[in-house]
Amino acid sequence: MDFNELAKQRYAVRQYKPLKVEEEKMKKIIEAGWVIPTAKNLQPQRFLVVNDENELVKFDKVTRYHGAPLVIIVCSDRETAWRRPYDNKDTMDIDATIATTHMMMAAQDLGLGSCWITYFDPEALKKEFNIPDNLEAINILEIGYADGEAKSPDRHKEMRKPIEEIVFYNKFK
Repeated sequence: MDFNELAKQRYAVRQYKPLKVEEEKMKKIIEAGWVIPTAKNLQPQRFLVVNDENELVKFDKVTRYHGAPLVIIVCSDRETAWRRPYDNKDTMDIDATIATTHMMMAAQDLGLGSCWITYFDPEALKKEFNIPDNLEAINILEIGYADGEAKSPDRHKEMRKPIEEIVFYNKFK
């Protein structure tokens, strides 16, 4: 499938079938987050893969959990992330975001749905999942088989700003 078609099919799934994600698919998704390019190849991304039912219930304490059978907490290691020398901007959010995007699209390609979550209580998440102090949880990625009707791939025509409002050539007006 063409990448843009895959991207248009992807939507935030908030209801999942009670089916486990197969180990082979889970490994492919994790690999997609592992192979990403990172700033200076420092690879600060860390993934906590949660697929045990006894652990999954903990998400109800920290976010709006939608019942996905596979959840990946995407973290970055503060001590490893590269900092731009001009203004000391660190790239840990950027590297984690690239990893999440790759895993999200890999899940879509494998026939799975996902929901990217940034609305969570960081301290509660850290406590519930024993996240070390050097790691910062950047986002949570829920993955599973979508339950319900898929969103239309054509929805972007109505839901997005016209492309002329977001793309500029050679300089901003």
